[in-house]
Amino acid sequence: MAVGVTAEHAAGAARHAPQFGPAAAQRPVSLGALRVLADSTVVLALLLGLGWKAGILQHIDNRVVVAWLIATPLLQLAVHRLFPYLLVRVFATEAPRRTAVIAGVNQTGCLLARHIVRDPLAMSVAGYFDDRDTGRLAGVGPQELLGSLADLPAFVKKNHVDVVYCALPCWHPRIRSIVDGLHDTTASVYFVPDMLSLDPIQSRVDTIGGIPVIALCESPLHGVNALAKRACDILMALVCLSLVAPLWLAIAIGIKLDSHGPVLFRQRRYGMDGREIVVFKFRTMTCLEDGASVQQASRTDPRVTRFGRYLREYSLDELPQLLNVLQGCMSMVGPRPHAVAHNELYRTLIPGYMLRHKVKPGITGLAQVRGLRGATDTESMRARIHCDLEYLRGWSLLLDLKILVKTVGVVIRRENAY
Repeated sequence: MAVGVTAEHAAGAARHAPQFGPAAAQRPVSLGALRVLADSTVVLALLLGLGWKAGILQHIDNRVVVAWLIATPLLQLAVHRLFPYLLVRVFATEAPRRTAVIAGVNQTGCLLARHIVRDPLAMSVAGYFDDRDTGRLAGVGPQELLGSLADLPAFVKKNHVDVVYCALPCWHPRIRSIVDGLHDTTASVYFVPDMLSLDPIQSRVDTIGGIPVIALCESPLHGVNALAKRACDILMALVCLSLVAPLWLAIAIGIKLDSHGPVLFRQRRYGMDGREIVVFKFRTMTCLEDGASVQQASRTDPRVTRFGRYLREYSLDELPQLLNVLQGCMSMVGPRPHAVAHNELYRTLIPGYMLRHKVKPGITGLAQVRGLRGATDTESMRARIHCDLEYLRGWSLLLDLKILVKTVGVVIRRENAY
């Protein structure tokens, strides 16, 4: 009998887990096409960047590049659309579907069952076992409740159940007896921890020396993900710097002519994992605050210079942070970095505030494209943190691309910029 651990029921993992069969085939074509096109564009940009660095671009036929960019997304999309149907027809006749039962009628168990039945190749759910009566089990009909937890081993043995998912709380006294009772069967047993109540960030299962460990709060940027995001950051930062280089000189001259002081403003902020970084901005104020108390700028703030107000209105004061991106302490997209003084204040007022530092801070972010810019009170900051944590749970290169595109519109409309 196999005893395992699964965390597929977690909201974040379930949202990004690969699916087959009709459920996958019913996804919107436009979303799949955008994802495939974005991935192909990123790969092509990386290859062209490497070719430029190696000095071999002149040996590459432009027609081949264009043909590859057009043909590859089309072929990938065709395969993604046809594969679920072919998989169902090929494997559905090869072996009978496995039968599963779930011990514990709760949010975790019910969510797990819904995900199982979406995949016709996986297995079917025969029903649930729980010691409570059906009147206390919301969302489960009497016909789905197969008996009490004590009845589970006998039912599994008599009905040749293949898999048992134990969705009971880890402190439940019946878990040990259920596992012991199933030793006399051939059923595979999985413990499904209730991580939904813990509001996980990038939950996943790993092993250390054969010991299962479950990530409850982790960064989405590990391994290939971190490498891909870093490569995209470098490429986009270099492109942006080459485009705005002439503008930098004009801004620097405007700042010097408008008021006394340095062109660049440096401020300590928290970066990834809460480490202090120094963020660059064009100076837009007559003061350079970076102490234990930092006053946020308001619409009629007298500290903002005339030229600085124009820079802030179009977010041009953020351009020097492209240097931070090349340094590696910031990203093009991520939670906006706050002054250290603000961090120390809000981390005591907003639960989960520091989790936003599981990724690098960004020049733009999900909160900014949703209009959460400018000075904030505690409730506005809560809304920002909610967006930052949503970004961590659903991170992808496609999401980064969407945020960058939306940022252009936000800057043009000058939403909450002052």
